[in-house]
Amino acid sequence: MIHTLLLLMFWISFDLLFYVYLGFPLFLFFFAKQRRERTFPEQPFPFVTLLISAYNESAVIGQKLVNSLNLDYPSKLLQIIVVSDCSDDGTDEIVQTFASKGIQLVRQMERRGKSAGLNLGLLEAKGEILVFSDANAIYQSDAVRRLVAHFCDPATGYVVGSARYVDSKDHVSSADSEGLYWKFESWVKNRESNFDSVVGGDGALYAIRRQLYEPLRPTDINDLLHPLQIIVKGYRGVYEPAAICFETAGDSFEKEFRRKVRIVSRSFNAVRRAWRVLLPWNRFPHWLCLVSHKILRWTASFFLILLAISSILLWPSPFYRVIAILQLCFYMLALIGWCTKGRGPRLVYLPYYFCVVNLASFLGLLKSFGGSLSSTWQTVRHEEGSSSRAGDPLVRRGF
Repeated sequence: MIHTLLLLMFWISFDLLFYVYLGFPLFLFFFAKQRRERTFPEQPFPFVTLLISAYNESAVIGQKLVNSLNLDYPSKLLQIIVVSDCSDDGTDEIVQTFASKGIQLVRQMERRGKSAGLNLGLLEAKGEILVFSDANAIYQSDAVRRLVAHFCDPATGYVVGSARYVDSKDHVSSADSEGLYWKFESWVKNRESNFDSVVGGDGALYAIRRQLYEPLRPTDINDLLHPLQIIVKGYRGVYEPAAICFETAGDSFEKEFRRKVRIVSRSFNAVRRAWRVLLPWNRFPHWLCLVSHKILRWTASFFLILLAISSILLWPSPFYRVIAILQLCFYMLALIGWCTKGRGPRLVYLPYYFCVVNLASFLGLLKSFGGSLSSTWQTVRHEEGSSSRAGDPLVRRGF
């Protein structure tokens, strides 16, 4: 009986992990047909509001605003609003120097977090299309134009752009790992968009129809909750890989770890908030992508633990002994990566990064189930005396 239970534990865990990391990408490869590059008809440009979230961003906000003013979009149809979450480092003063160029500052008088700030910023927004951005995301000049073009299709509710990583001056392995991770994520998002709808947005670069905006709770994560709510309303989400922004990856695994714990906890909460997306008969293709891309991946840490335990307890069998040894070797490489702080060849730091991500997901789920959700955030460049330099675009906040 116990042997049967161990076999069941092993094969359920093995099959689910195989599906998450290989099966689902293969499914998308074969069944998400590549759409032809779309050509959009000439049409009047819609009025757009660009909402930039900021908390103590004095090092980067000036560059971000210059970048926003230089976007290839009719200036009379582009409203730029900076939502400051009670910044106290001179961010607001820098934004006010751009007032003569039409940039508006909306300040929260007490620190309540990004989501509460977006609700406040929306009261001043005039655009029929809302574009959300972070202060550290530097847009390619045509990014907004490429996002907005998709809204000529009335079935489109949100459009997600491509956030790309650039290495910091002092390259470290976490930056390389994040870059590889997001190349894979971009491929998955593109295939999901072709299959039905891209799952979730990216806080650095995504747009929605204003009429579809729903007020956020302080603990909400807007770039996942908004897309899920829009799917429930019957619209689809599009990934536009040619709408590009650039950011610099975090300079340590430890900072990335804390960020991912926070993001996973709030993301799982977003799924619970928009629970109708979990009903497969409402929109099965999106449900399949949501479960495969997000939910199963967040819970992969549990199956990794069960796989390790079951394969060790089944050690007498040669097959399971080999699987156990392979896992041991993998985790030994991850341990070496931890001891060297993620520096070294990819053979070492990629296993370490994989373990960091899954441990963060594990803790993030525990936080979500325990109701331990924070409404405010601390960017990686504010932590531990971050050595970010003025003018650098810095790490993203999506996951």
